[in-house]
Amino acid sequence: MSDSAAQSGPPHSNITAVLVLDDGTLFWGFGFGSEGDTVGEVCFNTSITGYQEILTDPSYAGQIINFTFPHIGNVGTTPEDMETRKAVSRGLVVREDITNPANYRAETHLTEWTETQGLIGICGIDTRKLTRLIRDKGAPNGVIAYSKTGTFDISALLKKAQEWPGLSGMDLAKDVTREKSEEWTTTNWTRGSGFGTLENAKAHVVAVDYGAKDNILRCLAEVGARVTVVPATTSFDDIMAHNPDGIFLSNGPGDPAATGKYALPVIKQLIETNLPIFGICLGHQLLALAFGGKTYKMHQGHRGANHPVQDLRTSKVEITSMNHGFSVDGDSLPANVKISHTSLFDKTVCGIECTDRPIFSVQQHPEASPGPQDSFYLFEQFMDMILKQKKAA
Repeated sequence: MSDSAAQSGPPHSNITAVLVLDDGTLFWGFGFGSEGDTVGEVCFNTSITGYQEILTDPSYAGQIINFTFPHIGNVGTTPEDMETRKAVSRGLVVREDITNPANYRAETHLTEWTETQGLIGICGIDTRKLTRLIRDKGAPNGVIAYSKTGTFDISALLKKAQEWPGLSGMDLAKDVTREKSEEWTTTNWTRGSGFGTLENAKAHVVAVDYGAKDNILRCLAEVGARVTVVPATTSFDDIMAHNPDGIFLSNGPGDPAATGKYALPVIKQLIETNLPIFGICLGHQLLALAFGGKTYKMHQGHRGANHPVQDLRTSKVEITSMNHGFSVDGDSLPANVKISHTSLFDKTVCGIECTDRPIFSVQQHPEASPGPQDSFYLFEQFMDMILKQKKAA
C-alpha cells in the first residue's frame, strides 16, 4: 500500500506502520520489532536467506533494508549467525508477515529477535514497487515509523527523512568499530561441532576493524592466522607494535572518502612496509584511495547473494555475496595497480592487485560463500603471500 504525503491518512484502521521516503512517497503497512521510528538510506537486498547475517553486518550501518524475497523469517534466528554483537542496520522492510521458523538450528522467531535487537520493521507493503523505485531513482532516504496505535505525524517524519544528510560524506566506521584491540582465534562453523579454535597458528595478522564481520575473522583463523583485531583509528605505530606478518583491512559502512581522512595516512604507511595486505569491501575501497585512486557513490549499489564476479587472471566466474553502495573508479588507478576482478552485471571494479607489492583486495564478501566456497581461495592466497614473505625473510 503506497500513497503520497499529500494524502497522509492510513488506508484503514488497523495500520500500525509507515515508510516515508524523502520525496513524499508513503508505504503503509504493519509494524514489528521495536516501536518508534528510524531514519536511513533505503536499499534493497535480493538474497533469499541470510537475513540475520545481513541485519548484523556492520556494513549496513545507516541503512534500511528492503528484502526483495517475500518470505523472510523461515530460517529463524540463532546466536551462531550473528556477524557482530548487535544488529547495526537501521530497520527492515518485508512483503509478507514474518514467516514462522522451519529450521533445526532456529532458536528465536525473527519477530522476537528484532524486538530484542531494537530493530524497527514494516511488513505488508509492495516491496517490488519499492525496489523498482530504488532501481529507477537511486537509494532514497526514508523513515520507518511503528506505532501500535496507528498514530503518525507524517509531516514530522517527512521532515526527518529530508533532513537526514545521507551516506555521501558520512564516516560510520568509527560508530561500529571495536573500542579496543582483541585477539581472535575462532575458526569456521561445522555441522555437529559448531565453531572451532585455532590450535597451530602459521602467522600473525593484524586486522583493522572498520566494521568487520565475524565470519571474515573466522576465515582468517581457518587458514592459520592468529588475528589481532584493532580499532579503525589505530595508529601506524600501534599496529606495527603488534609485529604483524600481514595486514587485513576489513569491510565497513559509509563513505570511504570520509573514513579515509584518518585511515589513509595509516594505510599509506602500511603499504611502504612491504607487508602482505588484503582488503575486503570498505578495506578494498580505502586501499584504492591510498594508491591514489578514486571512489564514487553508486546509483543503487550491489546487495545480494547471487552476484557473478569474474577473476580476470583465470577467467573463472565466482558467485558472490555483495553489499556496497560505493565503488572504485578503475580509470583512476595508477599503473602499478591492476584490476583483478570485475562484476559481470555492470563491469564495475571488484578486485585490484598491486604489481610490485604483495597487496590485493576485493569488493565482494568471500566469507559469505553463497557459491558456497567460490571465493574462499582469497584467504588462502593471502596466507600464501604471508608464508612466502616469511620464508624469504
